[in-house]
Amino acid sequence: IINGFPSGGVVDAVSRRVGEGMTGTDYASSVVVENRTGAGGRLACVAAKGAPADGNTLLLTPDTVLTLYPVIYSKLDYDPFKDLLPVSTVAATTDALAVGPLVPEQIRTVRDFLAWSKSNPQHASYGSPGTGSPLHLLGSLLSREGDTNLKHIPYRGAAPGVTELMGGQIAAMLAPTGNFLAAYRAGKLRILGTSGLKRTPFTPDIPTFSEQKYAGDYPAEDQWFGFFAPRGTQATAIAKAHAAIQLALNNQRTVESLATLGMVASRSSPDGMRSSLAIQHEKWGALVKRLGFTAES
Repeated sequence: IINGFPSGGVVDAVSRRVGEGMTGTDYASSVVVENRTGAGGRLACVAAKGAPADGNTLLLTPDTVLTLYPVIYSKLDYDPFKDLLPVSTVAATTDALAVGPLVPEQIRTVRDFLAWSKSNPQHASYGSPGTGSPLHLLGSLLSREGDTNLKHIPYRGAAPGVTELMGGQIAAMLAPTGNFLAAYRAGKLRILGTSGLKRTPFTPDIPTFSEQKYAGDYPAEDQWFGFFAPRGTQATAIAKAHAAIQLALNNQRTVESLATLGMVASRSSPDGMRSSLAIQHEKWGALVKRLGFTAES
């Protein structure tokens, strides 16, 4: 299993936990996870594209790497709709805005943070898991809505950014909600809002961005993570991989381990994934065009 994010982050953990559930099935006697980090997950897509199409290599990636990137980068080294074949979704998550000790304790809402940032421009910044990532775009969207100039600080994945957030090196971080849960529950940071059509069961006391009248048209209402195979992989191999993933998701241990990451187990057929990718790609395209957003903006 190839993924594009570093050890310690949510994507890596999902790779390993679902991989464990696939081990010992008709599909795989053993599973190895390979982290091809960098470029917000794009390097992993290139690696998966170039892997042998024999059914032995899968890519695990957030859907946004395939739906958002084609509309913000003028050139990609892979075609997300031709080079990678859908196999199955495995989990759904939300994104969140969190602040750390650099931000005063009384800051408890998105509106509070944007107002504080406007009054404290020297600290007006946010981290994200990478340049051009959906969280980068979400930060740009919040910055515009708050009429403030939030400086973007990209990291190679969410984990290093969360570490610096807790250490007070940055004011705020945008990342998948699961990356914040342990520190949030330990009182080391505050979550100010989450994406999604409704509140996540992992932070039911935290209102969504849309409840707070922000980022209402952010397309990643519930971001999903899915497995893909290189182009040319036979349908029989994809069917075997799909069946092994379903076995993993039928295991309560896998479901519970995903929940510790702020993930809800989610499954879909390859056809369902194709339909979702097309819809999300159109939504991202409309928002990016309206904002004039680019990976460098």
